[in-house]
Amino acid sequence: MNILIVDGNEKNASSRYTEMNMMTQYEIYEKVLRDLIKKDCNITILHPACAGNYIPQGVNLDDFQGIVWTGSLLNIYDLGPAIERQIELAKELFKKENKIFGSCWGLQVLAVAAGGTVRKNPKGLEAVIANNIVINSEGMKHPLYKNKPRIFDSLCWHYDEVKNLPSGTTVLSSNEMSDIQSMVFTRDKSEIWGVQYHPEFDPGWISGLMQQRKKLLLEEGIYLNSEEFDKFSSFFASIEKNDDKKNQLSISETIINRKTHTVELSNWLKNFMSVFD
Repeated sequence: MNILIVDGNEKNASSRYTEMNMMTQYEIYEKVLRDLIKKDCNITILHPACAGNYIPQGVNLDDFQGIVWTGSLLNIYDLGPAIERQIELAKELFKKENKIFGSCWGLQVLAVAAGGTVRKNPKGLEAVIANNIVINSEGMKHPLYKNKPRIFDSLCWHYDEVKNLPSGTTVLSSNEMSDIQSMVFTRDKSEIWGVQYHPEFDPGWISGLMQQRKKLLLEEGIYLNSEEFDKFSSFFASIEKNDDKKNQLSISETIINRKTHTVELSNWLKNFMSVFD
């Protein structure tokens, strides 16, 4: 079994995480996939944003049963080589019989490669928690959301959103910040599932991200002041010790219950692999 992780970030962006002793976005994705898959698998990571010659010798794009695309600090409308290489890679992968899952930036680059467009969300930054995502009638029928509550919260971080959908796309969920919180489509031989939020993030990791971007979160008004910020950051850093504060902070179980917040990835794996007990 072979899984491909496409890392959306440039090298300096990933270095910001490692400098704070955090996992990078591709490492957190690898961890959650290995936790969910119940047998050995080979995971290959590509970094198309970092260099033109990014496919190692011996790696064949035909060899993967599943592909996931990570988040990124990039904005797709800026274009440039780091972005254009990813769009071209997505177009190449569409030609193969792939099952592709994209989170946030991953959703956006896949949408653009299939003919859609992305814009800066006029409603601003949606960060840390995407509140009250509602699964629509199409979503309730789709395997992406099997065993997911119809209304849920998720960890997130994004300025951008899909504006124009690729042809043949079905939107599965939305909230007040964005009409497109998840969508699915097929292109050539590939089946693509994408979410604007991050089911791969966990509370401990998001706490580290909050510390890295505290100034920005306060400037953007995500938290009213440092005291409020510290309450949420401390909670996410150690949810076991702070379970009594869950209701006080209005933290949804759909964020802190690992099985629930990763169910989209579990369902994606189940959709094409017999890997669960």
